[in-house]
This record gives sequence, C-alpha cells and structure tokens, in this order.
Amino acid sequence: MAKRKTALERDEQLLREMALDYPEAHEDHPWGHCAFKIRKKVFLFTSLEDGTLGLSVKLPASNKQALAFEFAEPTGYGLGKHGWVSARFSAKEKPPMGLLLQWLDESYRAVAPKKLVKLLDEGAES
Repeated sequence: MAKRKTALERDEQLLREMALDYPEAHEDHPWGHCAFKIRKKVFLFTSLEDGTLGLSVKLPASNKQALAFEFAEPTGYGLGKHGWVSARFSAKEKPPMGLLLQWLDESYRAVAPKKLVKLLDEGAES
C-alpha cells in the first residue's frame, strides 16, 4: 500500500509542478538539492528534509516585503545580497502557497531571458 503524502510533501509537489510549467524550465540536482532552472540559471531551490520544507527564490522586486515574514531570511552563501530569499516551514506550519507561487513567478521572471518572459505574458493574454 502506498504511503500517503504529508501536507508539506503535497506543497513541495505543487511548487515542483508549477516550476516545471514555465517555458524551458527543468529540474536539476546539484549538491543534493532540487534546483529548478531556466537554461543554466536557477530560479527555485527546494528541499524537504526532516519534516521541514525549504525553498529559495530570487525576489528583486518584493525582497524587502518578503523578508518581513517570520519564516523568511536572506539566502545563505552570499545569495541574499543579490535578492535571494529563503523560507522554511515545519510540519506544524501551513505554508502560504498563494504567496509562494507569486514568489516563484517573480523569481522565474527575474532569471529568465526577456524573450521567454514575453512568451509567458503572451500566453496569459490568450
């Protein structure tokens, strides 16, 4: 019998599916983490370890607002000074998925070539 997914596993799966829906997005596994890339540039890191969901995104426009949340902090390894924000959620917490999907979109748009962002916008209009 298959094991039922936890709420955080379902949330991580949703983030993964939404990330892979972007034009030319693909999944990679550098350093043992899940990285979602557009061409060679990462726009989302995720991890699900010890009952904790973690993610990192590049937020050039909403960085300051994002860092006001208790669950958010500048991403380590020097990425925080370039607009990257990390968020962590334990099994006892309910991640604000609507907000996280907005962050995912901002991050993709910040990293993707303008040509792909234009395609994305044109698709939204039709």
